[in-house]
Amino acid sequence: MSQQSYLIDTNILIGLEDYHAVEASYARFHALASAHKVDIYVHEAAKDDIARDKDVERRQISISKIAKYRTLKKQRGLIEAELATAYGPLRKPNDVVDATLLHALESGASDFLVTQDKGLHERARKRSLDLARRVLFVGDATELLIQTYEPKKVPIRHVAEVEAHEINHKDRFFDSLRDGYPKFDQWWREKCVKQHRSCWVVYDDGQLAGLIVRKDETANDTDAITPAERILKICTFKVAPERRGVKLGELLLKQVLWFAQTNGYDLAYLTTYEDQVSLMDLLEYYGFQNAGSNSNGEYIYERGFSSTALVPRDDVSSFDLARENYPRFVLDQATEGFGIPIKEAYHDTLFPDLWRPRQPDLFSGASRAETITRPGNTIRKVYLCQAQSNLGPPGSILFFYKGVSKDPPSQAITALGILESMTLAQTTKELMQITGGRSVYSEDDLDNWARKAKAGRPVKVINFLLVAYIDPPVSKDKLETMGVINGHPQQSIYKLRHHLIASLVSRSNLHFEI
Repeated sequence: MSQQSYLIDTNILIGLEDYHAVEASYARFHALASAHKVDIYVHEAAKDDIARDKDVERRQISISKIAKYRTLKKQRGLIEAELATAYGPLRKPNDVVDATLLHALESGASDFLVTQDKGLHERARKRSLDLARRVLFVGDATELLIQTYEPKKVPIRHVAEVEAHEINHKDRFFDSLRDGYPKFDQWWREKCVKQHRSCWVVYDDGQLAGLIVRKDETANDTDAITPAERILKICTFKVAPERRGVKLGELLLKQVLWFAQTNGYDLAYLTTYEDQVSLMDLLEYYGFQNAGSNSNGEYIYERGFSSTALVPRDDVSSFDLARENYPRFVLDQATEGFGIPIKEAYHDTLFPDLWRPRQPDLFSGASRAETITRPGNTIRKVYLCQAQSNLGPPGSILFFYKGVSKDPPSQAITALGILESMTLAQTTKELMQITGGRSVYSEDDLDNWARKAKAGRPVKVINFLLVAYIDPPVSKDKLETMGVINGHPQQSIYKLRHHLIASLVSRSNLHFEI
């Protein structure tokens, strides 16, 4: 397999090389890259960025430590006007550096760009989805290195609901909260324990890995800015730094979104500090907006909810409407739908929540999430196949059909997703770059797909949002009765008529109108 290479932004360089303690996620990324001899580059433009640092001592230290990394030189003759045309307005010197990094990435000088700069992620998204998938937060880059070079099964734990008094608040998980809020212990005791606040927790190997503390509020008792009657406040949203490479933030947010949708809340909100860029990026992707700041200088991120049918708009794609209003999506006469056959091994990789382990999960039955949707570690997923048929436009509805299987469910439609994009890939490197930000595929997996592609059939890379599992799954016999299957089940992607799309969606236990 072609070795991965990573270009790191200035904020990652400083995070790794500053004289302050290195964050766990930064250290893990660097350790994995070193262990697997993965190239890490610093762009020559980073020197320009560091040269503007007004802290003289820090500037000298940062410049001296650039030498330990391989340097990408600037492209000769590249002018700012070209960068602005490709990557948007360059109003500040930092903007020029950002555009230069994206140009180097897009030109193939590295496979991925690692940055905690939310603006740089947004600039990449405006350029193209394919480029945006190659711009990673440090936690995502760490996850990709683990998945590629240290493939192993990550046990999926359901999000368990507990009361605050059941949690050991002296756990080191809470140390950073105490550092940032000296009165944390008092707040936990008086507000959380005594008021019996409900929490969502994720444990891994017996250690607390993720936590949400929630609170119900009303229009007369809230810090939210947008007027609403029934309000869900997320008081605490935290993932252990050493666990940030396994998408627990997305798992917990999925719990919030489904809970708010199912239980009829009008608004959900939480506060963030300005340095929580990866959290803000995740929130904004799923429709939260910065509504202002509170007296502590925290940003207030809010998102509204409704049970009414989502109406198409001319100025926003059906896919963007779906992600901003997740789990709601558009279904009208123009919406296309497709059945996607999937083999058991790939199904278990893509939808591990549906895998029925021989040993019961420690949290089996402990989570109310099971009455909504069994949570997996991601909403955004990617599936590889070599089906000859094509898919429709972004926003199309996908129904995944699990073929003959030794473990249940077998020969049934199990999951519903919303198409983001479909891209063709021929080589391992193309597959690595396209699937990188959401990869569930190991190095061997991608190599095997690339070998298949050499036979003349490119690999289809299907990016989609997982909306819901269909429970119970729609069996082969029922699908035949409905007219989805005629005789033998289809072996390739197939298009569904509108009335069949509507009928399958109606079986998906959704808590909103379609």
